[in-house]
Formats: sequence, C-alpha cells, structure tokens
Amino acid sequence: MTTTPENGGSTLTDERVEEQTDYRYDAGDHEKFSHYAPKDKIMQAMIEGTPVRALCGKLWVPSRDPSRFPVCPVCKDIYENVVQNDDPS
Repeated sequence: MTTTPENGGSTLTDERVEEQTDYRYDAGDHEKFSHYAPKDKIMQAMIEGTPVRALCGKLWVPSRDPSRFPVCPVCKDIYENVVQNDDPS
C-alpha cells in the first residue's frame, strides 16, 4: 500500500520476515579465547554452523582451531571449580 505525498504520507511496505531462530552474539573477547562447552554441542555447532553457549556465557559459532588461542579464564575457572567438583568419579 502506498500513500501519495499530497496526503502528507509516506510509503508503507508489507515486510515479510522468515521465521528463524534469533542468535545474538555477545560482544567482547570471544574471538580471542578458546571456550569450554559440552563436546556434543560443539560438534553439532561445527557441523550445522549454529552457535553454542560456553561455560562463561559467551555465544559463538566454533569454526577455528581452539589450540591456536589461550583458554578463556572464566571458562577455565568454572570448569575447574564447579564442573570437576560435581563429577562423582
């Protein structure tokens, strides 16, 4: 639908947005560190190209060799002090 300038209007458009999952990436240092996340989730994210949430809360799509980057200090701390302490073995 379009209105003409004589009516003091503007152009209205019918926008159709395809339904998709809204992935929001956290700003910051997610490019500088390798993060900890469940292995099965990382593998799925690498295959499908979908984001995964790290222990520190960062949302990212794994695509690089993690050995090239230092480990995220927050992920490491959470893993060492929470995850390993919860492991019954």
